[in-house]
Amino acid sequence: MTDRPASWRMPTTKQMEKLAAEAARRPSPSAAAPEAPLPAEYWESVLRDPRADTTGAQMRQRCLSEIQRHVLRVSCRRCERTVEIQTADAIRLYGANAVWKDVAQRLLDNTCQQRTGRHEEDGCWPAFETP
Repeated sequence: MTDRPASWRMPTTKQMEKLAAEAARRPSPSAAAPEAPLPAEYWESVLRDPRADTTGAQMRQRCLSEIQRHVLRVSCRRCERTVEIQTADAIRLYGANAVWKDVAQRLLDNTCQQRTGRHEEDGCWPAFETP
């Protein structure tokens, strides 16, 4: 330990004024203000992106017959195990009207490697992925 006072860490008034003057002289890092509206081209490109069609929540709530993907993939957030199933096989096993979220939970049930012994905490936590 030293006997220096705590004030040695604080810059002097003159040093603070110098730092403030330098900061005022420097140009701002971004040319556009944060509140400025984004150009129309940006929004058009965002909406043309195929990933903009459905959100992850909408995808999870779809029936298996509505999903156009060939392979469905779900992984566990706890044990990091991944399960893939073809859409045709999922429809054959669980029915065309089964919801993807419920099917994914059934695929992961009772196989999680992270066991705590408490019923509320045991089991996999699904993370839906796009192949």
